[in-house]
Amino acid sequence: MCLSGSKEPLSVRTEVRATSLKVVLLVFLPVLLSAQSYTSYWSGDSTDVIAPTSGGTVLMGGAEENDNAMRWFLRRANGGDVVVLRASGADGYNDYLFNNLGVSVNSVQTIITTSLEAANDPYVARQIRNAEALWIAGGDQWDYVSFWKNGPVGEAIQYLISEKKAVVGGTSAGMAILSGAYFSAENGTIKSEEALADPFGERLKVGYNDFLHTPFLQKVITDTHYDARNRKGRHVAFLARLLAAHGPGFQGIACEEYTAVCIDTSGVGQVFGNQPQARAYFIQSMSTPETCAPGVPLDWRNNGQAMQVCAIPGTDEGRFTFDLKDWKTTTGGTWGYWWVENGVFKTSGE
Repeated sequence: MCLSGSKEPLSVRTEVRATSLKVVLLVFLPVLLSAQSYTSYWSGDSTDVIAPTSGGTVLMGGAEENDNAMRWFLRRANGGDVVVLRASGADGYNDYLFNNLGVSVNSVQTIITTSLEAANDPYVARQIRNAEALWIAGGDQWDYVSFWKNGPVGEAIQYLISEKKAVVGGTSAGMAILSGAYFSAENGTIKSEEALADPFGERLKVGYNDFLHTPFLQKVITDTHYDARNRKGRHVAFLARLLAAHGPGFQGIACEEYTAVCIDTSGVGQVFGNQPQARAYFIQSMSTPETCAPGVPLDWRNNGQAMQVCAIPGTDEGRFTFDLKDWKTTTGGTWGYWWVENGVFKTSGE
């Protein structure tokens, strides 16, 4: 019997249709299984090269990158592969790092992980581990904490730092996560006035010793966009929270916009910057707060010497330095003190 003028029996036609469906599934299933969840952009040679690594850390305060600090970073890749890691944005670093700074590297690859699924893709961790230099772009540090901490990306970054001894750097949010203590931004950003009025407020979330472990930065908390966004007060509140929870010995490093601290393997940080306001701050807690409790303003005085602070101007050639081994040897630094009186931030000297 034939249907609709067909010359094929019904049973034969059904088998053909089933076979066609199998073919379609076989064609498309591998594509679906191999669909990547991350985004990647390449400049240069995508073939992995093995080059010696030189170590070091770059802390950059946000806004435009300082070219000489980035040259310092690229030279320590020794002609190898550079990975730029981010959770938003696109390929803005590729041409800048590969073509514009006059330092030859084999490749620059930007990898964007916009989800936990993307960050857990084995390819992402493999590319990080293969790199001779890693740059962490700006963005939202809660993305970095929630996507990378306790996962393959965090493990791969730590492998570069601790075992491969590769140079690692970051700007803005990328700088914020490189210190042993960090502001997570889990509930959004926080302004200085809010942080000083209640250092246990819901927005003031700090982590410690549970993410990245970078040389010379283990009991340090960093902050960025410093004077431009009036962040000295909140940085002090971060320190107060750490002291309240974990005891003495915490320090802070901050960079203004257009400013970078490039820390070599001996612990000496050069301060680069090419703007009049370019400054880096090195903050040492000299006491514990008199009052650091939920719902009340921070009070941290120590007779006007709660924190000793060294402010260092950035220069094009990174002429001025600070030694993170002893936290006192400096060239070009100006010393002063910071303290807080009933939620009001105070300074003298620097």
